[in-house]
Amino acid sequence: MNDASDLPSPRPRPRRLRRRLAWTAGVLVLAAGAIAVWQHGDAAPAAAQSAPPPPSVTVSNPLEREVSAWTRFTGQFSAVDEVDLRAQVSGYLSEIHFTDGQIVHKGDLLFVIDPRPFEIQLQEATAQYQTAAASLDLAQRQLQRTSELQRSDFASRDVLDQRVQAQKSAIAAMEQAKAAIRSAQLNIEFSRITAPFTGRIGAHQVSIGSLVNGGTGANSTLLATVVSLDPIHVDFDMSESDYLSWRRYQQEAGNDADKTVELALTDEQGWPRRGVLDFVDNKLDRGSGTMHARATVPNPDLLVAPGQFARVRLPTQAARVALLVPDAAVATDQSNKLVMTVAEDGTVVPKRVQLGGLHGGLRVVTGGLEKTDRVVINGLMRARPGGKVTPQPGAIAVAVN
Repeated sequence: MNDASDLPSPRPRPRRLRRRLAWTAGVLVLAAGAIAVWQHGDAAPAAAQSAPPPPSVTVSNPLEREVSAWTRFTGQFSAVDEVDLRAQVSGYLSEIHFTDGQIVHKGDLLFVIDPRPFEIQLQEATAQYQTAAASLDLAQRQLQRTSELQRSDFASRDVLDQRVQAQKSAIAAMEQAKAAIRSAQLNIEFSRITAPFTGRIGAHQVSIGSLVNGGTGANSTLLATVVSLDPIHVDFDMSESDYLSWRRYQQEAGNDADKTVELALTDEQGWPRRGVLDFVDNKLDRGSGTMHARATVPNPDLLVAPGQFARVRLPTQAARVALLVPDAAVATDQSNKLVMTVAEDGTVVPKRVQLGGLHGGLRVVTGGLEKTDRVVINGLMRARPGGKVTPQPGAIAVAVN
């Protein structure tokens, strides 16, 4: 008989094994869920604590300044006086007394045409005058003697008339000799060409030894050109609307209307030059629809030359108080102009504005903005409409014109 301990142990049933495995898997799933819940609960406060603050922007109230409305134009300088120096007498050019492009003053000697032929003419005219003077003296003596004889009936009336006629002819010959002398003197004067005014002379068009043609027509020889420099004109054209604005301003202001014109050369900042508007044409050009205007500008340093261009601005409205913001603070939304303002709670509020010109480097706001608004002047790219920002106080500076 076999002992029970020698019998093999019975195998566990498969159903019980499956139950144990399922129970173990469930415990593991519950543990993993508890861990996930615990980790998520700790991560939420951490994420809330690491959220960035609203972006920082610089804000300022718009500036209040008294400004005038100016309209800008492109102008071109022209000489007040410009003369083509031409020969009035014919002859050979013998002297040139200037350097091309130099400043000449009124009365300076510029050219000399050989005066010897005209000096000879003067000598001939002087001799003719002396002959006519002698003839006149003889005619007067003869007339006096004949008059005395005629009163005593020793000379006929016909002889007296002849003596009177001889006297008149002698007087005419003497006047003709005087005219010849004056003509010769003028030719000598014309042989010396002088500067008619102070200005800059161009290049000489003829050389010494050249034969020049004199006269008053287009066939006379051009010697050189002289232009004045101080003062100088600046010419520009106004559109019809600009002209109307300027005229209404002039009528409203009356005698107090400002006719000052401000200018700047192409390499100058601001408006450092001043002039006075002294001419506006009497009709609009039919082709361009513009009105020609001109101002006179001092040019003591002779820096400006005729033909140069300049930026020109003209007052078209009386001075008034206006709000100013930096031009960089203005955004564009299609055809609208906007500025970003910041409310008390830090919300960005866009405002549609109407703009004017520039004043002191700042843009004039003519409508849509209040003086108490806090305008974003720096960090405009971080200011999203409706978003939150952290406003930092700043200041708007006016550039010096």
